[in-house]
Amino acid sequence: MSHIFCVANQKGGVGKTTTTVNLAAGLAAVGQRVLMVDLDPQGNATMSSGVDKRKLLLSVYDVLLETASITEARVPSRWGSEPSQQKMPTYDVLGASRELAGAEVELVGLERRENRLKQALAAVDAEYDFVLIDCPPSLSMLTLNGLCCAHGVIVPMQCEYFALEGLTDLVNTIKQVHANLNRDLKIIGLLRVMFDPRITLQQQVSEQLKNHFGDKVFNTLIPRNVRLAEAPSYGMPGVVFDPSAKGSQAFVEFARELVERAPKL
Repeated sequence: MSHIFCVANQKGGVGKTTTTVNLAAGLAAVGQRVLMVDLDPQGNATMSSGVDKRKLLLSVYDVLLETASITEARVPSRWGSEPSQQKMPTYDVLGASRELAGAEVELVGLERRENRLKQALAAVDAEYDFVLIDCPPSLSMLTLNGLCCAHGVIVPMQCEYFALEGLTDLVNTIKQVHANLNRDLKIIGLLRVMFDPRITLQQQVSEQLKNHFGDKVFNTLIPRNVRLAEAPSYGMPGVVFDPSAKGSQAFVEFARELVERAPKL
């Protein structure tokens, strides 16, 4: 049985896509079978996995409208030409294309509209150890599809004041979905990203998070890292683009921590 996790935060610009693709690459690097689902119409997670969203024949849009299965629509991630990159393990990608922006309207009038991704994933459940879903920042029908099929939510957040406000909104959303649509849904953990230990405020917020959420805060810290920021322009996660970078090593360490925690979740 696969562990299905949404990577979500209702605040934009907190590194959801960066977290999703680097965690997927990190999990693949430590021997896990991974499917990455891109539910964001921008398709950034798709492009950052080396897959050109403009050339996709089938996408998550087709899966949601039930005109294709995940088996038909998934493609493998693709890396660069460097020998070190070619050696890196890949993961499967259920990509997003421009059509996904229209799915919001098309799904409204359909039956089981919030459970379509859940049903599609059930058909490939035995093929993966982890399914990671990159959600849009808004609470849309696409995000709802992700939350309804997930066992839990991984919340990437910066250690800043406004991030705490965004977290409150997300917790309320998760409580509503848990109560009405998915009794399995819970917060798996908070991942502190873009962390700079030299900034006193970030240290203070980090301590507040640990005091309030306890073991729901992952031990791994993802540092602010230029190589992670550069990697998407090359169509790769930082873990593949520069495995020696501090940010890349932190994501592999996070992948190990998640694998260790998973049986207890």
